[in-house]
Amino acid sequence: MPTHHQPTHANQNSHAVSRRPLTVAAMSALALGIALGTAAQAADWSDTSLSWRYGTKFAEPYEGNDISKNILNFTSVSGFKYGTNFFSIDGLFSNNKDPSAPDAKSGAQEVYAVYRNTLDIGKIMDKDLKFGVAKGFGITSGFDFNTKTDAGYNSKKRMLVLGPTVMFDVPGFLNVSLLALWESNAPCSDYTHTCVSRYEYRTHPMLTAAWGIPIGDSAFSFEGFANLIAPKGKDEFGNQTKTEINIDAQIMADVGKLGWGKPGTFKVGIEYQYWKNKFGVDANGPAGSGAYAKTPMVRAEYHF
Repeated sequence: MPTHHQPTHANQNSHAVSRRPLTVAAMSALALGIALGTAAQAADWSDTSLSWRYGTKFAEPYEGNDISKNILNFTSVSGFKYGTNFFSIDGLFSNNKDPSAPDAKSGAQEVYAVYRNTLDIGKIMDKDLKFGVAKGFGITSGFDFNTKTDAGYNSKKRMLVLGPTVMFDVPGFLNVSLLALWESNAPCSDYTHTCVSRYEYRTHPMLTAAWGIPIGDSAFSFEGFANLIAPKGKDEFGNQTKTEINIDAQIMADVGKLGWGKPGTFKVGIEYQYWKNKFGVDANGPAGSGAYAKTPMVRAEYHF
């Protein structure tokens, strides 16, 4: 997700510059090449969905909490001969507690996209690499991209990821990855009318897990992701970033399996997000409770 900072800080570093622009350009080209190459692979299976979720306890650093958001999502997951592709794009619409501009009555709007490609080493080598609780090993690469229109930061996050993945032998799936993150941003404050040139954070690791596990033979499943992100050095404004914890989990019910419609088509459920030191901002610092989100949500999905 995007990094958001105190609006009044923007004028302190209005001339900040990117530290490694050639590295980012090269990594961007690599990620684009991977995305295009894997997209060309014929899918052996796929699952595409549209979803909506809503909560009233979202938080933003320096803006506070009790922010309401509607989030619309498109997700496509597919498997091909040598691995899997995952693409997700959110449209996030806040109420005016996260304003779109200074003194605005409208809320912020954001687009956030994620792409991940996982190459299965065993499939590439044509060998069974199952070991203990692990059914396979892979290499994951991809990117995050966002743009947000809000009063104080107007995030333009760009992030590339790369690292090993362990695929666990469980019902459904459980993948755990250790990824290197190359992240940058180029914020622009509407409060001070100053902008920061694209700034690259220190390369840093993320331990991440993603899962989708059926609950026995019932219509219910336990799904979600968890990220433990190390500090990424100092931010654009000279503040030291902190270790970030982001856990997003949901219990979903397959309405078709409950007797209403075709199984695997429509799901409803409840979701909860725990996010401490949001975007690496210190929850014990001036950002206050907005850097420590505890957000229940309702969720509905349509798969086709």
